[in-house]
Amino acid sequence: MKDEMIGMEDSQKTNGGVPEPNGKGRLERFRKIRKGVFIIPSLLTSAAFFLGFYAIISSINGEFYKAAWAIIFAMFFDGIDGRVARATGSTTAFGVEYDSLSDLIAFGAAPAILMYNLVLQPFGRIGWMAAFLFVICGALRLARFNTQSSEVRKDRFVGLPIPAAAAALVSTVLLTRGALELKKAPEILIVVAIYTLALLMVSNIPYRNFKQVGLARRKSFHILLAVILFLFVVVQFPHHMLFAMAIIYALHGPVELWWTLRGVSWREKALTVIGVNKP
Repeated sequence: MKDEMIGMEDSQKTNGGVPEPNGKGRLERFRKIRKGVFIIPSLLTSAAFFLGFYAIISSINGEFYKAAWAIIFAMFFDGIDGRVARATGSTTAFGVEYDSLSDLIAFGAAPAILMYNLVLQPFGRIGWMAAFLFVICGALRLARFNTQSSEVRKDRFVGLPIPAAAAALVSTVLLTRGALELKKAPEILIVVAIYTLALLMVSNIPYRNFKQVGLARRKSFHILLAVILFLFVVVQFPHHMLFAMAIIYALHGPVELWWTLRGVSWREKALTVIGVNKP
């Protein structure tokens, strides 16, 4: 009996004071470790991650136009990885966390570094603080999104999504460098835009998420024709259309909220925007 007690004490010492599990418990723990991850959604997320990192390297090397397109393509992969995961039943907590890390690099750090190297550097502290504010607000936006309760409406985001904020910045680079053939947009406007987009991300303003559109379901012929014409215009004028869509989306949230609260005092509107009151 004494020998058995000594053996148990030794087992507890080797396992941080907790007795070693029996054979069945060790088998269950081993199975949990070997569950692994789903390859296809993770590869799509990794593609967005890679493009974000590539955009950072390109902006450091002065290839701003190429960096902007890399972030745009990262949005494509970011948009389909979640849909593929839901369609194949492969949604996991790992995928959600990995997607958030990818978003922070591709749509937080990459556009911030791009705009700093292109526009913000001459502003000194104001410039790099603007870039930092964009990244930290994007991180807070992602953290809040991952912890939102089920009370949030399924057809709305709370605050401007970080990919949309990044699109508003990089589409400016595409417009000025691609269509208008300018070296860069007016610096002071970019600084104001970055601060505004950062605050919109952490605001309480609702934005439509368009997940309920359901293009996979049967639609009328006129809707198909409208989609084809829209894609045709985007392909014909990609720089102008990407810029217009990004700005319209960034502005539609505040405009809709203002219209909803048009009979409310300015104090109540401000409290709603910062999250004290519900919209």
